[in-house]
Amino acid sequence: MKITGVELRRIAMPLVAPFRTSFGTETSRDVLLVRVVTPESEGWGECVAMAEPLYSPEYVDGAADVIRRFLIPALAARPSIDAYGVARALEPVKGHRMAKAALETAVLDARLRATGESFGAFLGAARDRVPCGVSVGIMDSVPALLEAVAGYLAEGYVRIKLKIQPGWDVEPVRAVRERFGDDVLLQVDANAAYTLTDAPHLARLDPFGLLLIEQPLAHDDLVQHAELARRIRTPLCLDESIESARHAAAAISLGACSIVNIKPGRIGGYLEARRVHDLCQAHGIAVWCGGMLETGIGRAANVALAALPGFTLPGDTSASSRYFATDITPPFVLSDGHLPVPAGPGLGVDPVADILDEVTTGTEWIAV
Repeated sequence: MKITGVELRRIAMPLVAPFRTSFGTETSRDVLLVRVVTPESEGWGECVAMAEPLYSPEYVDGAADVIRRFLIPALAARPSIDAYGVARALEPVKGHRMAKAALETAVLDARLRATGESFGAFLGAARDRVPCGVSVGIMDSVPALLEAVAGYLAEGYVRIKLKIQPGWDVEPVRAVRERFGDDVLLQVDANAAYTLTDAPHLARLDPFGLLLIEQPLAHDDLVQHAELARRIRTPLCLDESIESARHAAAAISLGACSIVNIKPGRIGGYLEARRVHDLCQAHGIAVWCGGMLETGIGRAANVALAALPGFTLPGDTSASSRYFATDITPPFVLSDGHLPVPAGPGLGVDPVADILDEVTTGTEWIAV
């Protein structure tokens, strides 16, 4: 497949409500979209990097720069390329997995649109719809949290994830359990806000029957996660620590986790995400699909990935309305706690031109 050009498009997407985690509060998303054009078709990818390097070292301006200066020239140096060849072409550039994932997804989308195959079928989806959980940010008060959780349960979400941090952990979890009962699937996400010295405090979450504690310790410390796993009963899930299938293999070998949150942008794309899925499935490790407040472009790809057989836990593949009043694609709408897996060619969704234009803050065309 010959790439004739790449468009980098920046869009501004206000959130319906502020989303607060242990590392900051987001009120809008500065999103980088990548459109790859070939003689036969075009494809879209979404870069999930945040505006600032808080969740990971990557950030939107940096992703755009590395795509422009290094990744596109690496692809242009090859006379023809397919989705499997993208990773090999980009391998000499160290890191920048979110930028690589966006470009690889756009190439894969273009290829599948040309062949008429859906993203889900290509990845190996085993279902035509996936169960959906929702991530609830840190609130100003417990009553506000309970009101938010009640709303999401009323909408039909089958699992609740609470963001936590020191000072906002045991009491919010206790309040949710007391209000909504033990039957609600409940988990927490610390985004690396704790240290191993907090193990006795984190053990106070054990009585609440949580599905998991996600990324309690630093992203680069598998050894201490393994030690923490021995000190508490609640299963540990790794997020930021897993940047590739190799990282996942190391974590499993050390006993640092029993669950993995697979975020394709964090690990360099959907092909690597499938490798992590296959590795975890072979070792009996549960996986689920995390989210990064994606638009309909990224959400379509995540829903397709979450339909693979090893995704046994509900992911953060929420409906479009969870984050955006208006999505740039036809909205993903929750039905009986599930979202449908797009069945059309490629990602199976297209941006709505008028909406996309309204939210666009800049475009750049790069001929290849």
